[in-house]
Amino acid sequence: MGQPRISGYPPLFPSGAIPLLLLLATTLLGGCSRPDTLATVKAEGVLHVITRNAPSIYYKDREGSTGFDYELAQRFADHLGVELRVRLVEGNSEILDVLDQGYAHIGFTGLSMAHDWDGRFRTLANGLSSGSVVIYHRGLEEQFDSVEALADQDITLHTAAETNHPPHLEQLQEQFPQLNYRVHDGLDAAGILERVESGELPAAVVDANELALNHVFYPNVKRAFTMSDQEPVAWLFPISNDGTLYREARAFFRQIEEDGTLAHLRERFYGHLDQLGYVGALTFEKHVLDRLPKYMDTFRDFGQETGIDWRLLAAIGYQESNWRRNAVSPTGVRGLMMLTRNTADHIGIDNRLNPEQSIEGGARYFRQVHRMIPDHVNEPDRTWFALASYNVGFGHLEDARRLAESAGRNPDRWLDVKEFLPLLSQKEWYSKTRHGYARGHEPVLYVQNIRRYYDVLSRRFDLKADTEPTAVADSNTGELTPPKELLDYRTIRDRPADEQETSLVLPREMGLPPPTL
Repeated sequence: MGQPRISGYPPLFPSGAIPLLLLLATTLLGGCSRPDTLATVKAEGVLHVITRNAPSIYYKDREGSTGFDYELAQRFADHLGVELRVRLVEGNSEILDVLDQGYAHIGFTGLSMAHDWDGRFRTLANGLSSGSVVIYHRGLEEQFDSVEALADQDITLHTAAETNHPPHLEQLQEQFPQLNYRVHDGLDAAGILERVESGELPAAVVDANELALNHVFYPNVKRAFTMSDQEPVAWLFPISNDGTLYREARAFFRQIEEDGTLAHLRERFYGHLDQLGYVGALTFEKHVLDRLPKYMDTFRDFGQETGIDWRLLAAIGYQESNWRRNAVSPTGVRGLMMLTRNTADHIGIDNRLNPEQSIEGGARYFRQVHRMIPDHVNEPDRTWFALASYNVGFGHLEDARRLAESAGRNPDRWLDVKEFLPLLSQKEWYSKTRHGYARGHEPVLYVQNIRRYYDVLSRRFDLKADTEPTAVADSNTGELTPPKELLDYRTIRDRPADEQETSLVLPREMGLPPPTL
């Protein structure tokens, strides 16, 4: 059916009228009755969905549009044989208004079936459930593991408006009058998490799914307890429409529950979150010894061909797949360099699982991305920008650079721009950008991880010489022990802020000077 369209929200039909042939047919066959919603969708050939940016619903990454609800909606549109047209708005109240006005067929808010909809919508469970979770800054002196313990302390809970949480808090306050809470307009889950991470807010309530998707980016946020029961997340169908589309969607969900599609999507978005963690130094050293030698000559060959330091390519490959030739991600990217199908086709790679082709594709693609960064950006920042763009997409990187510039910071310096990339996950910031929501913490961790790997590889291997990896044998056990620099190779999360930057030897073939950070 082609690529889904992302747009604003004009009326479902520009003229405000139902297609003439359909209207004529229904008039002749059934008097003056209005065609049902399902028939209208099929006649127009478009399923209109209204939603907002959120990692649990809809967002864009380097592979394009994605998100649990988006993927479901795309499959439902394919099931109907129509185009999916997604319209993005700022928040849930606008989604509900658009549905009330008949400008969309289905709405995705992330709110639960238990929400008070005041009879305005038919609700259909989307296959996920979630609850309200209490979180706090790990430096908080007085900790708690229950509502009773929290209510006995002089701590105010904070949460975002237009979520499931205010009704839960209101009910708990009736039971525990001493419980204090504050609802914040204009903040989403990412905004709340960011403020707890910084210590600005001591404690808060967020959605369990939102926390699961984002927790790796907020190491100072600690989960306390679940405040509510798990509740099914709802798709919303305007009550003003008849129930034909709703009933078709209900049958569709029964079908994908039975054939395993729904379980597959749940696993894709929620079953692999631990893979976002940073791989430990000792594991990396083991892989340097037993995996890297298989691919070292290939990295060198395509590094020389593309003018990229082979050690940088190897570091990218390790971040992407841990140097596993048959790696496949939950989103379908695959191979040692984890290329998407579109990227492989663009580069001219036939078999992404072939390590030689994968490394060649990754090297050629990174060279293209590197050349997209403006020439006036000096090294090493240009390489860091290229890595971020390789991960999150060039458009989102440019958005972060513009935000940095508008704040009086240097848009050509990674040290400044990396502070603004995470803001792209917060509505108060991405609403000001051209390319919208992004999981902006990911490219920051991505670049930092690759820099760590590259730093060690640069110490271990000369750029030109055929140096083999070395390790020290323990005199008592005979086991291989990494060199001292690897024992000090701590994760970003564990390192103090003033140790976050590290000096690297950059690709000489690119003509890059030694970095000054």
